[in-house]
Amino acid sequence: MSPVDGQRTVLFVGHTGRADALAAVHEAAERFGAAGVAVRVLADEEPEMDLGPHAVVERSPGAAAGCEIVVVFGGDGTLLRAAEVARGTRTPLLGVNLGHVGFLAEAERDAVGSTVDRIVACDYTVEERLTLDVTVTVDGEVVTRTWALNEASVEKASRERMLEVVIEVDGRPLSRFGCDGVVLATPTGSTAYAFSAGGPVVWPEVAALLMVPISAHALFARPLVVSPDSVLAVEVLPRTDGLGVLWCDGRRAVDLPTGARIEGRRGAEPVILARLQQAPFTDRLVAKFDLPVLGWRGARRAGS
Repeated sequence: MSPVDGQRTVLFVGHTGRADALAAVHEAAERFGAAGVAVRVLADEEPEMDLGPHAVVERSPGAAAGCEIVVVFGGDGTLLRAAEVARGTRTPLLGVNLGHVGFLAEAERDAVGSTVDRIVACDYTVEERLTLDVTVTVDGEVVTRTWALNEASVEKASRERMLEVVIEVDGRPLSRFGCDGVVLATPTGSTAYAFSAGGPVVWPEVAALLMVPISAHALFARPLVVSPDSVLAVEVLPRTDGLGVLWCDGRRAVDLPTGARIEGRRGAEPVILARLQQAPFTDRLVAKFDLPVLGWRGARRAGS
């Protein structure tokens, strides 16, 4: 997507508290400038980035409007922040990993130069990632509408208290139990919080939704993988002694009183990720989790 005046523009989003992120930002800005591509920055990040005379926009949904790509300097948390400002614009996100695992990132710090070159040449592909639309109701009244790329987690607000919940799929109750929480996740989020809670790894191209109980006191509290058209729900029972809290992507929080109902369904707006590599997701898993594959001899040859 380009502005009406024809000027190519990219938006930078960075972890400005890290020196290596700022160094990468400056290197990329110089390269984009030399190629005639304008750089846009967020107002709250501009003082730390200190890039000189560049377009500055307020942090808000739609801040990426008119940009052809959002370049993210940081880890997965920074990319989740960037997804908020790209929401509704269909502008793809490309992450330069400066974190630990960086599952959503596409390039490493030492590849900033070649990454900029690929963007300038429009030499990348894009893929859509399924999101969650989340609704919170209390006594039948909608109190919050929000969304998530990775997950929406219903959690206990007090460490010493337990949530009493009923989980539901497609309007039918499935089970009631006490727990530390319940994670509603996308395939993208299957390697994040849901993974830590014991959920399955789901390949990104699989259209599905996940429900993963956290430390449930129940005989049946298995992770569930359901249709992308299903509606998942968690109800916080009145017998719960204390409050709950809803976290979306670990960034946006909503207090949950007893009786609150949280519904998650496939999001109307996907997140668009830019891809430089065409390696299978299996290879990404092995690399990011440093999985042991020594001894693998590949597919057996025909006739051997």
